[in-house]
Amino acid sequence: MQRSKRLTILLGILAVIAVVTIVVMQYEEKQEEIETSGEVVLAVDPDTVQSLSWTYEDETYAFHREEGAWQYDTDAAFPVDEEKIGGLLGVFESFGAAFVIEDVTDESQYGLDDPVCTIDFATEDAEYAIRLGDFSAMDSQRYVSIGDGKVYLASADPLDEFDAALPDLIDNDEVPSLDTVDAIRFDGAESYQAVYQEYTEDSSYTYCSDDVYFVQQDEDMLPLDTERVDSYLSSMESLSLTDYATYNAAEEDLAAYGLDDPELSVTVSYTPEDSGEAAEFTLHISRDPSERAQEDAQADDADGEEEEEITAYARVGESQIVYRISGDSYEALMAAGYDDLRHYEVLTADFADVTGLDITLEGESYAITSKGSGEDKTFYYGEEELDIADLQSALETMSAASFTEEEPTQKEEISLTVHLDNAAHPSVAIALYRYDGEQCLAVVDGEPVSLIPRSYAVDLIEAVNAIVL
Repeated sequence: MQRSKRLTILLGILAVIAVVTIVVMQYEEKQEEIETSGEVVLAVDPDTVQSLSWTYEDETYAFHREEGAWQYDTDAAFPVDEEKIGGLLGVFESFGAAFVIEDVTDESQYGLDDPVCTIDFATEDAEYAIRLGDFSAMDSQRYVSIGDGKVYLASADPLDEFDAALPDLIDNDEVPSLDTVDAIRFDGAESYQAVYQEYTEDSSYTYCSDDVYFVQQDEDMLPLDTERVDSYLSSMESLSLTDYATYNAAEEDLAAYGLDDPELSVTVSYTPEDSGEAAEFTLHISRDPSERAQEDAQADDADGEEEEEITAYARVGESQIVYRISGDSYEALMAAGYDDLRHYEVLTADFADVTGLDITLEGESYAITSKGSGEDKTFYYGEEELDIADLQSALETMSAASFTEEEPTQKEEISLTVHLDNAAHPSVAIALYRYDGEQCLAVVDGEPVSLIPRSYAVDLIEAVNAIVL
């Protein structure tokens, strides 16, 4: 009897297990079927939507269309990023479900009685109320209600897009690609214009084939270091214009941020590759006015306290948006003077163009000649073939620690006439003079140019001595 009873119980347990197994298999089959089919449960054309609002983490944002353009309900002056709103609505352009739960009687088990996020939008013909619940423990997908009495496991979580605050929705200004620049004008702390001019072999302004940017000074054109100019333009292109201080700056706001009279305005004339039509981009930069005043006071007081962290702002053209920028960005953009962008190298020529050198050292003169051309040249001192590497390195390494127009007053350390394969500039004369214990004065073609570390002069003299002694 007991054996029969135990057998009955075992059969009952097996029956329950079989039923549960069938239910689970049916669930999995149903889920797999929907995942494979990519079932779309809601399809709304974003272009037909006239209003959109959502609440997440106690913050509510609401927008509506007016004359075809999106406006922020709270402030019509807010510059709405139309593309961003389109991206939010794009979630429901083809909203797919991985699984559907029908005949829902208790929404609380899906977190839909107290939704994580609610989303409401309307077209001219219909209104939609979306609620986002918990994550499914089994699938790690979010439960979603679209108002039809069913609960869906979303193929893609709408909260990935709707976890957005107001700063994410602003139509920020953008710095264009500045690859094809025609001119750069600086106004304010610096006041000059750099123009782009292709290098030609008969250029009378430079003997460096990389030079394409020039500053006009009287009748002359002074070359800038192309790498430095490109680096400056890159600092503009990489500027982060997302952290806004205000999106609707009035005159008093501009004054509060120091942008009523910017420290520096940079206007770049360029030609976009996509349109081929000339365009201009202007960026205004300024420190916080109180910091500027403090800096001026410290300049008058040599014992002033150490400068505090920089608070700086930027504005694009006549845009009403004022952005906060980092201290590093501010300093990079303010480094716009001629001395910031000019060549630091004493000899700017490509060494491949050097054909010979006449050197004067300690009252003795030495001549180095060459045979061949370009990179294949062989250098000689007298009849002896030279390894020119150390002398080349010493010449190419010499660069300015600072710039000066101060005339030399002390002894000449060494002078060189560098002969070039350049019809417009057949030679360049370089002389190094004693200045102090740490620096030498470099004079190029008779004009004082820069102070260089004395170690560079020592290296050059040693490289010459290694050849001639």
